[in-house]
Amino acid sequence: MNTQTLKRTMEPFIADPETVAPVATKKAAQTPAGNKSNKTVRNLAVLALAVGIGAAAYEWHGTAAPLAAVAEIPSVAVSTPLQRDLETRLGFLGQFAAVEHVEVRAQVGGVLTQINFKDGDVVHKGDALFTIDPTPYEIKLSQANAQLENAAARLDLANQQLVRARMLKKSDAGTTENVDQRVGEQKAAEAAVNEAKALVRDAKFDLDHTNITAPFTGRIGTHMVSVGNLISGSRAGSSPTTVLTTIVSLDTIYLNFDMSEAEYLTFARQREKEKGPIANKVLVSLSDEKSFTREGTLDFVDNSIDRSSGTIHARATIPNKDQLLTPGGFGRVRLALSAPEPTLLVPDSSVLPDQSSHAVLTVGSDNVVKSQQVEVGDLRGGLRVIRSGLAANDRVVVGSLTTTAPGSKISPTSGQIAFSNDQD
Repeated sequence: MNTQTLKRTMEPFIADPETVAPVATKKAAQTPAGNKSNKTVRNLAVLALAVGIGAAAYEWHGTAAPLAAVAEIPSVAVSTPLQRDLETRLGFLGQFAAVEHVEVRAQVGGVLTQINFKDGDVVHKGDALFTIDPTPYEIKLSQANAQLENAAARLDLANQQLVRARMLKKSDAGTTENVDQRVGEQKAAEAAVNEAKALVRDAKFDLDHTNITAPFTGRIGTHMVSVGNLISGSRAGSSPTTVLTTIVSLDTIYLNFDMSEAEYLTFARQREKEKGPIANKVLVSLSDEKSFTREGTLDFVDNSIDRSSGTIHARATIPNKDQLLTPGGFGRVRLALSAPEPTLLVPDSSVLPDQSSHAVLTVGSDNVVKSQQVEVGDLRGGLRVIRSGLAANDRVVVGSLTTTAPGSKISPTSGQIAFSNDQD
């Protein structure tokens, strides 16, 4: 601040000496204590002068400090992208489903007399599950057996009569017509025997199915009927039947998921290049697991894209030896598309949305910040994959993004990008 400015600042606080002196002289003449009054006036003038100087100094420092701050170049952390050998992959959220799922229903009706399992048990193929009162079907089987015996006796008689008719014809004591008649009776008796055998098999089938067994090994659900209930059954399932329980298989399990059209095209093109086991390999992680330790095989991709959702259905088969995977549960699935290759990674916080694309802030040799558009991939080790738009020697801004703008000049400092194996 120059002298003129300081003077103008102090003018309101400093009285004109020519004005103050006559006043002081006049007061001294009128007042016995004139000397004391003069001293007081001088003190007030000095005080006003001090206040003016302080205000001027405050104004000068208050304006100079922001100017110095504006002129200072900020220090910003920068780093080259981290490079790791990583495979190209796609990630999805899938839902588990049983390979085999059945609703257990009775093929015969009757009163339920026994339940032979505990809800939620693992049952094996052929284990007895339910028992229906067999009495009506035992009676039916007895009737069929009696009918079979009757038909067999008629067939024996018909065979004997046919033998006699043929002997009489040889001795000219019988006629051809009589032989033909006995042949017809024999065939009718044979048909009756066959019909009776079929009725026996039918009755035995019904009796056998009063004991309902597990069709395969799996986990059984809750029983939906209690002992004493009258249940309905049907062999063909055409008439209403009673659902008794459900069973799902556990040894292997399906993981169903959907791909978007863009993901499907990426998958199809890369799969055509690989043509090997890697094209069908998937890794699976449950909701409470951080790592992908389970492996499976992609065994089905649907033949058309759903028009309503724009996705295509896919399915993987996952081993389930520990039986921890449960139908209806959810799991994350990774589909590897290529062998590991050099990949650039930057912190996810360094990637800025730019309308429909993405950009990162880079620093040139002149330490000026500029925006650079990039194509991004998924998160790997807590970092964002950069598919294109960035070189390995580019210096990327990894700190102070909120105070750094494109076109500004910075003082770069060494930053660090760390890969976290726990978030792979």
